[in-house]
This record gives sequence, C-alpha cells and structure tokens, in this order.
Amino acid sequence: MHEEEILGKAYDSRLMKRLLKYLKPYRRYVALGIIMSIAVSAMEAVRPWFTKHAVDVNIAQHDKHGLLMTALWFLGVLFLRGAIQYANAYLTQWIGQKTIFDLRMELFAHLQQLSLKFYDRNPIGRLITRVTNDIEVLNEMFSSGIVMVFSDVFTIIGILYFMFSMSWELAAVSLSVLPLLFYGTFLFRKKAREAYREVRIQLARINTFMQEHITGMMVDQIFNREKKSFEKFSEINGLHRDANVKSIFYYSWFYPGVELIGALAVGLIVWYAGVDALKGSITIGTIMAFLQFNEMFWRPIRDLSEKYNIMQTAMASSERVFKLLDDQTLIPNPQPAVHLENVRGQIEFRHVWFAYIDEEWVLKDVSFTIVPGETVAFVGHTGAGKTTIINLLCRFYEFQRGDILIDGIDIRLLNKEDLRRQMAIVLQDVFLFSGDIKSNINLGNDEISLDRIKAAARVVGAHKFIENLPKHYDEEVKERGATLSVGQKQLISFARALAFSPTILILDEATSSVDTETEILIQQAIRKLLQGRTSIVIAHRLSTIQRANKIIVMHKGEIREVGTHQELLALEGIYYKLYKLQYKEQETAVLSNSGK
Repeated sequence: MHEEEILGKAYDSRLMKRLLKYLKPYRRYVALGIIMSIAVSAMEAVRPWFTKHAVDVNIAQHDKHGLLMTALWFLGVLFLRGAIQYANAYLTQWIGQKTIFDLRMELFAHLQQLSLKFYDRNPIGRLITRVTNDIEVLNEMFSSGIVMVFSDVFTIIGILYFMFSMSWELAAVSLSVLPLLFYGTFLFRKKAREAYREVRIQLARINTFMQEHITGMMVDQIFNREKKSFEKFSEINGLHRDANVKSIFYYSWFYPGVELIGALAVGLIVWYAGVDALKGSITIGTIMAFLQFNEMFWRPIRDLSEKYNIMQTAMASSERVFKLLDDQTLIPNPQPAVHLENVRGQIEFRHVWFAYIDEEWVLKDVSFTIVPGETVAFVGHTGAGKTTIINLLCRFYEFQRGDILIDGIDIRLLNKEDLRRQMAIVLQDVFLFSGDIKSNINLGNDEISLDRIKAAARVVGAHKFIENLPKHYDEEVKERGATLSVGQKQLISFARALAFSPTILILDEATSSVDTETEILIQQAIRKLLQGRTSIVIAHRLSTIQRANKIIVMHKGEIREVGTHQELLALEGIYYKLYKLQYKEQETAVLSNSGK
C-alpha cells in the first residue's frame, strides 16, 4: 500500500501541465466555460448594488416607478445569471466526463500493452483502483475544479471592487477577520491532508481484499473460512470508516468555523457602520449592501477551500495514474517490422537463456528445432521450464540471451500481433468472458462465421452439449463461465483455438481437467487437427503424448532427453522414471477401485 500513502504536493506544475493536455481537445469549451464563470461572478457581485440603489435612491426619493424598474432589472439579472449558471454547470460536467473518458481509455489501452511481467508484480485490486477511483477523482477536478475556480476568484474580485468603491473603511473592517480565516484554513488543510492519506490507504486495502476473496470464494467456503474472512473484512472496513469519520470531523469544524468568522465580520460591520450611520456619514443602503457583500464573500472562500482539497486529491491520483502510464514494462514492436507471409510453422530455439528475476535462470542454454507439421511434447517436473518456453515463443516475456526463430526469422523482428495471429493456445485454466458461447469462441472476430464456429465445435466434440443448451450458441455465459462444467469450458477453449485456424497450436495441460470419456474424444479430435500444423503439447499425463513425433524432457531449465516415446523408454532416464511412476500410480488406483 506504499503508493497509496504518497500524497505529493497540493499543486504540482509538472503534473498539472500533463493534466491540461487532456483538456486541449476541448479548449474552446473550457474558454467558453471561463467566460460564463466570469459573467456569473459579475452578476453575483452586482446584486448588493441593486439593494443600495433601491434603498438610498428609490425609497429615499419615494420613487415608485424607479423602485419597480430597479426590482425588474434585479429580477432580470437573477434570471440571466441562473440561465448562464445552468449552462456553465452542464458544460463543465460535460468537459469533465469527456476528459476522463479519454484518460480512462488511454489507461486501459496502456494496460493492454503491458507485458505479463508487469502483472506478475502488480495486484489486480490496485490496478482497478487506478482505473476507477483515481480517474473519478480527476473528474472532480476537471468538472468542478479548473473551470469553476475562476468563478470563485472573480466573484471575490468583484465583491472587493464594489466594497472598496462604496466605502474603503467598511471594506477594511469586514476584511480584518481574514487572518483568523487564513490560520483556520492552514490548520484544516494540514489535518485534512493526513486524514485523506489514511482514507486512500484503507480504500486500497478494501479493493485488494475484495478482489482476492471474491475470486477465491470457493476456497473460503470449502475450508469454512467465511467467519475468518468476515472478521478480517470487518476490521479493514472499520478502519476505512474511522478514517472517513476523522476527515468528516475536520470538515464539521472548518465550515462552522468559517460561518463564525463571517458572523464576526457582520458584527464588526454593524458596530462600525451603526456608529457612522448615527452620525449621518453613511447610508442605510450602504450598510445593507455591505451585509450582503459579507455573506457573499465567505461563500467562495469556502468553495476555494473545497477546491484546494479537490486539487490535492487530484494531484495524488494523477501522480499514481501517470506513474502507471509511464510504466514501460512492455515488449515494443520493432520499427520497421518484418511481415510474416505464408507461414510454414518451423520453430527454432538457439541457446536461449531466460530469468524472470535477475539471473535466477529458468531456462539455461535451451536449443531445439520443430519442423513444420511436427508434434513435439515437453515433459518434466513442475518448474522445469515447460510453460516458460510457450511464454517466450508468444513474446509474453523477453528472453535475455539466444535467439528464437519462426520460419528462420527472429521473433524480435516481428510485430507481436502478426506473431500471435499464427498461434492458438489452450490452457489448463480456461478463461471465459461474460457474453454467450458464440462470442467466447470467435472472441468478437466477425471474420469467423457461425458455420465456422459450429464446424470447430463439432471437431472437438463441443457441438453436442452446446446444442442441448436452451439457446444453443447464443446461450449466456456468466463471469468466468460459472454456469458451465470444467470439461465444457475446456471444450469451448478447444473450439476457440481451432476456429482461428492457427498454423501453430499449443496445448498446455489442455486435457488435465476433463474426465476420461471427454479426454478420449478430445484426443481423437486432436489427432485430426494436428495434421498439417506445428504443435507443442505440454502434459503431465504421459499417456496423452505417446504419439508425438518428438518428446523433449526438461529438468531444472535444461533439455536432458530428446526422442520418441519408445526411444526415451529405452534410455531408462528421467522420462522412463516419470512413466514408471505414473504407471505405478494408475495401477495402484485400479487395484484400489477393484478392491472396493
């Protein structure tokens, strides 16, 4: 949570300059909003003048017609001010929404470009906070901060102008309480800053906790941890509540304090002006106007204090958002890039070294070649580096040494999109999006027709269960495919991979989550599908890869054995031990079941 603790400056010119760039497309509307704010401020400041004129001129001279005209002009100014204020409020909110829409889209697009290495070290809850809470804070600044602050400033300037024009002595008396206001504002800013930091910390904790525990709800329930999780959430939620109550406490003191200072100013005006009025050196209309000016003067002061708070929170949020936008944990496309045409599917690793962290090597001097149309299986203990090979081939991570080639072309010379367009991956942990079956197979690609989707589903054996669903291929899929079985989700992922007709097909433990009957169906389909395609298969079940053209045995990031199933058994090495171990486990399971 250390990032949430950093508030930065209340105003940072560097950050503000970057924020203002997002207003550039709407600069004409911003200028219009500022002009309207000035107009509203001028009409606000002129109101007490009508009171003074009505009392000192129209009423004093018993001018009924003049009083009526003053009242009508006053009413007209009020209506015009109300209309402009409405238009200005709508315009500023519109500017704010447009600006944060652009910023949020830029942030999401940037997140899509970042490599998996970035997501390895950043919790999802924090990223969600950036895209939602932090962006929403910036909306307040864009909509009610930058433009509306002009209204408050010009209102104060207008009021001071009229006050000093009418009576500089009364103006000085009414402003004599400003030192109290400045001290109170300074104290409030300091305390509110500390309280806001605590609110941000607790909010980030809530987001992270919620994301983690909702995702892991099954584990919570199966191990009866609901009470424990509830108590932990209650503790975090309580700290968030207390932090908010603390910040509200400071506000509850500040605003009444401003009102009290304003009331003190009223008392001073009445006392000083009353003495002058008895002497006849000041008019009643002037006193009434000053009382109105005094009331109006403190309102923008309070608003500016609120704008300061908005500015402070916006600076903190923008710092975090820009830090995320500036993160360059990505694998850039080369300029210019080599274009892939008529891909055959030959894959070659030449002395590849890779480490996720510093020089803690996960792959060590790995070299192999897969010829077009060949099926190659990778086996080995957990952590041997099998999945890492796929991650590097797809350019999810950048390798440190060596070369990886597709059809003799270094993949670092290719656009990532071109490279990945040639591949399809079926993972053990299938991810389905909210939507329907059809959209989860073609992933929104309109070039993949419904007939092509059905053809792919028939090949992998998914068509039968899909047709039994009430809406068939239009059946709704809940978040992460919650309404489907593990086997059904796996079949859909197979159909998805095949619908894209890849040159290179990658199966990473793709059959480990299905039952034996479904696995047999899939294996039959896979044998047909792998014909004419380069394929990489990672599997713990050695029975599923016996037909592979070549089996590569990995151990601690190195290639130890290469050969066919029979050749590796004859070596009686690592593969032989793995096979014997699995055979013994299967034999034990069969004997156990027969005993029952």
